[in-house]
Amino acid sequence: MKQIIKSVCVAAVAVGVSASAFAGNITVKGSDTLLILAQKWAENYMASHADVKISVAGGGSGTGFAALQNQTTDLCDASRKAKAAEIANCTKAFNARPTEYKVALDGLSVYVNAENPVKELTVDQVGDIFVGKVKNWKEVGGPDAPITLYSRENSSGTYEFFKEHVLKGHDFAASAQTMPGTAAILQAVSKDKGGIGYGGAAYGAGAKHLSIKKDESSPAIEPSDETILKGTYPIWRYLYIYVNPALDKGEIGDYLKWIRSDDGQKIVKDVGYFPLPANLRN
Repeated sequence: MKQIIKSVCVAAVAVGVSASAFAGNITVKGSDTLLILAQKWAENYMASHADVKISVAGGGSGTGFAALQNQTTDLCDASRKAKAAEIANCTKAFNARPTEYKVALDGLSVYVNAENPVKELTVDQVGDIFVGKVKNWKEVGGPDAPITLYSRENSSGTYEFFKEHVLKGHDFAASAQTMPGTAAILQAVSKDKGGIGYGGAAYGAGAKHLSIKKDESSPAIEPSDETILKGTYPIWRYLYIYVNPALDKGEIGDYLKWIRSDDGQKIVKDVGYFPLPANLRN
């Protein structure tokens, strides 16, 4: 990737009451994949809007939807689309369907230790590894060594997306070690020569991104601006923000418009994700 992110800054979210109750305050909660980007958006916006305070926290997409439903956050960051039950719960809570905004594109990377000689895998091979069908690296062209699995917690949108699109709905192997965020997966894989994990393409310090093949007859593709935007990299998705439509006005509305503007989308690219095509920014 063009940029490696080494650290994540997290600001606390006010507990028990939505920050929209306080003039000039905006709270954001949800996807850990979006956490780095959400923090950068907040920092840049506050730098030019001194009267606005934006607090950002992760915890996973599911956590963000729960907070949106409970009206303890203004904006829900999500690395997957809202489930039908989440939409229903939010609609019941504030008598309106939450508004969905696409805010960026992401390639979901598969990471291995930097010393692992394996450079590419098919989507099916990755799936077979994470369901426990393939347990030794020699089965996919690597050394004779056991594979250690590192995964996200089940509240994570990244976990759910990976399970649906790579594992084809099958369960992760019981041996998979659950990690609290993508940064934790990267840290674990960087120290474990047999390790493999997955997460947003903006992360990557200490581990190697594998090139991924759609199938055995397809070329191996590395996530990049071109391959994500063209959809040739096999594992990609939109990233989203959800909001109660009653709050989508004033400062919150202005902030959402700014995120999807040229200025906000430039930060998407600077962080290492992929800006929305122009036709999706309105």
